Amino acid sequence: MIKEYIEKVNARNEKVLSIFLTAGFPDKNDFVLLAEKILQAGADMLEIGIPFSDPLADGPVIQYSSQAALESGITVQDAFCFAEEIRKKTDKPLIAMTYANIVSNYGIEKFVNDASASGLNGVIIPDLSLDEYDRYITFQKADFDIVLLATPTSSEERLIALDKKSDGFLYYVSVTGTTGTRNGFTDEDISAMQKTRKLILQNKMLAGFGISSPENILQIKDFCDGVIVGSAIIKKLMNNERYNSIANFVSELKKACKVT
Repeated sequence: MIKEYIEKVNARNEKVLSIFLTAGFPDKNDFVLLAEKILQAGADMLEIGIPFSDPLADGPVIQYSSQAALESGITVQDAFCFAEEIRKKTDKPLIAMTYANIVSNYGIEKFVNDASASGLNGVIIPDLSLDEYDRYITFQKADFDIVLLATPTSSEERLIALDKKSDGFLYYVSVTGTTGTRNGFTDEDISAMQKTRKLILQNKMLAGFGISSPENILQIKDFCDGVIVGSAIIKKLMNNERYNSIANFVSELKKACKVT
């Protein structure tokens, strides 16, 4: 479902815009409203981060939101409940994002079944390595995708293997390091992205990490099928920006995703 949706968006001469939110942040009581506004503003997909106490791939902004969500009592079940409510209002892909420890503790098969039942279409697990995949994912569930990550330092052999294993799309980490806002991409960053995309034959490739403005999207949109924006949104929420203002920002990001 995710791959087919991305293909439909691309067929309209648009790159996909996926927005990341931490479940229950900044306010669990109106998180669903926030998600709805972002989707209505032009986001094509929504990633719902399930908070974790040790989010290794996340920079300080998302770490802060994750800790705040945990302190407010947000659980895996809460994230599924949010997804269930959001699903009532949209047909766009909803994807969980969390860490292997969370999924293992919950029970891998139970996690996938409960996530799917809530309306989620897949899960991104940043610390699930290719080497652990077969041991970790011992079954397949129709219409629920396990999305894997590739980095600028992934070898050609590993990229080809990741492409074969990943479902829905391949998440390309556009810069080395953790998530967070950056000023822009270097020629080296863009060259690595171009080389990676040429090797990705089975999946669509969405680029994330370091994408925080329309200008960033314009820099890289020719070399991917879509972009993922997280820290820039969370930072605005931390600064208590109104949801309508954040929705306007999402609209500007989506405008940059148009292919001319």
